[in-house]
Amino acid sequence: MFSESRDMCPNSPASVNTIEKFNLKNRLLAWVAVLLLLTLPIRSQSGPQPELPTTELRIAGKKITAEIADEEHERSTGLMFRETLGENSGMLFVMPEAGPAGFWMKNTLLPLTIAYLDPRGTIMELHDLMPHNETPVPSRFRNIAFALEMPQGWFTKNNIWPGERIEGLPKTQLTP
Repeated sequence: MFSESRDMCPNSPASVNTIEKFNLKNRLLAWVAVLLLLTLPIRSQSGPQPELPTTELRIAGKKITAEIADEEHERSTGLMFRETLGENSGMLFVMPEAGPAGFWMKNTLLPLTIAYLDPRGTIMELHDLMPHNETPVPSRFRNIAFALEMPQGWFTKNNIWPGERIEGLPKTQLTP
């Protein structure tokens, strides 16, 4: 005989409700975990990255102090959220391999000019970048090994154009 206790009868509504509640609770916890994982990168980019190690570059008699962004997370954050940049200071992006490049200005407050460089350090092209513009600015050349961001107008002011070569670049597997 069956007991009238709800715990003993597998078909009782209490058992179904308990299983449904358990499944619902697990699904809810899984969604919360997914949402937390998705928002962590957004939260981590709510301010500028700490200042990166620097190198001194030389071009046409000018000295530049450039922070080196050579890791993926450093390149992806770049100069986001920076409020100032010294007149002869910038950021050098070291690409993992030579190829086409493209940069955007998401969360970037400063107007910049970017120089796309080949593996020898020759400036292949210059582009002015506007703050907060999320449209990528692609390189026209396919062998870009470095990109140098400087305050907007720095290259023009210093009479530096494509074809000039930057010295002092870090040695990589890409540099000749």
